[in-house]
Amino acid sequence: MRTYLTFILVSVLAFMGPGYLPAAGTRARNRTDGGTAKKDEVIIGFSSIPAHYDPIQGFGTGGQLIFSTLVQTDADMNVVPDLASEYTVDPDALSYRFTIRGDARFTDGTPVKASDVAFTYNAIKQNATSIDLSVMESCTVTGDDSLVIKLSKPQSVFILTLTTIGIAPEHLYNADFGLRPVGSGPFKLVQHDVDQQFILEANEDYYGTVPALKRVVFLKMADEDTRLLAARSGQVDITLTSAVSAAVARIPGFRLLREASVDNMGIAMPVLPAEGRVTEDGYRIGNDVTSDLAIRKALAYGIDRNLICRDALNGFAGPAYSENDGMPWWNPESVIETDAAYARRLLDEAGWLDGDGDGIREKGGIRASFPLLYFAGDSVRQAVALSTANQARANLGMEILVEGVGSSDLLPRMFSEPMILAWGSSNPRTSYLLFHSSNAGRNDWYNPENFRDSTVDRYLDAAINAVSIEASIPFWQKAQWDGSTGTSMRGQAPYIFLINKEHLYWVREGLNTGRQKIHAHGDAWPLVANLREWKWE
Repeated sequence: MRTYLTFILVSVLAFMGPGYLPAAGTRARNRTDGGTAKKDEVIIGFSSIPAHYDPIQGFGTGGQLIFSTLVQTDADMNVVPDLASEYTVDPDALSYRFTIRGDARFTDGTPVKASDVAFTYNAIKQNATSIDLSVMESCTVTGDDSLVIKLSKPQSVFILTLTTIGIAPEHLYNADFGLRPVGSGPFKLVQHDVDQQFILEANEDYYGTVPALKRVVFLKMADEDTRLLAARSGQVDITLTSAVSAAVARIPGFRLLREASVDNMGIAMPVLPAEGRVTEDGYRIGNDVTSDLAIRKALAYGIDRNLICRDALNGFAGPAYSENDGMPWWNPESVIETDAAYARRLLDEAGWLDGDGDGIREKGGIRASFPLLYFAGDSVRQAVALSTANQARANLGMEILVEGVGSSDLLPRMFSEPMILAWGSSNPRTSYLLFHSSNAGRNDWYNPENFRDSTVDRYLDAAINAVSIEASIPFWQKAQWDGSTGTSMRGQAPYIFLINKEHLYWVREGLNTGRQKIHAHGDAWPLVANLREWKWE
């Protein structure tokens, strides 16, 4: 697979030639500096352009560029003040009290008040957007610069939710706000061309350190070849790239930036046997092969993740052992060593044997064979699936049949057939959604394997209902592995974690992108989360 993909890319570049210039948006085509970077401007080859910039309607990712948030997280995932100069949490964790800094202004010159925060939060709760404020009982102004948020019950991750909510000005908010946003963040939106580009300029009245970059142009370049060629021709200063092109391309004047991530891929393994059960929508539940814990654990231990990283991503990845490797709530004891001999012994002891000598194990007349689904057209997921299948057959005597499937066809099959999924979050709530029994078998991609475990539920409930992130960490970790059970591959192994992608970018020499957080799923917005810190050197 790696050789084939590399050949395609080299062939495309040879055909187009180094002088090929894609039509990558008005700003790129009109650049007149011969590809030389301006020292107060950056042009970014981005994968997508937002449809709107309205935090009340769910624009959270990237919102910290245009809007202030009450609090934010630093590069070490510590919660630090932003719009709030300080905050306190009552001992019962039911009331959060914030003081708003006095030097924050919206870009129309008006002060940011506590009433703007309350308006934003209450509107989000009323509109029931993709931002979950269901636990918020009220948000009440107690003064021009103070407010209190009351919760119906403690929620340890609530403070992290607040890091994603940009504050909108109540006096300017209307139906068109999402296309003409006014915020108080480090940048302001000055141009938005639908599905083409958007342009930010530094907010010179920003209460924090004013960005060194005075103008940032985001160009939509959904195609990998277009982004690569835009970098080669000097039309962008930084752009997303892939493990395929990073392995073979070299761009004079650019370096390859490699950022660590929790952007993981793995296999959701149905844990229930096929006993005729169906979901509310009539989709079949259960798999007689993957429901056997010996099969799941053997696959977990018998696959060499480093080989997958090499074969599927040209080495631009690392092994994954959980949904949150390296985050503060990760349990390092979830790490396992590849041990194919141990995996084969598990299968032998469970009665999965190759009785007819065809290389595939059987038990009770059932072959150790199952499909492995992935989103059709996703070459990385396909390569990960194929590498896993090849190792499973050679090392374990399992037959994995890799199949690309359209997203609409995956839903009816994902409760009964294993599939490659990708996750990665800066919020441990993802673990709750992935493994709590209340989410088992729902049609939202979380827990399609129908995993239910009362011990894990107790840990997850204790974690989500803890009074703080710090207090929740031991429970998140025990949910992964408590020494005898858990969601990790040491435990019940409902999910076979395989790889964490590196996020890769071509960066013009001299552009300093600062110290970045561990990236979450998706390689676009995590890159620019610290855009205010970027500078030319």
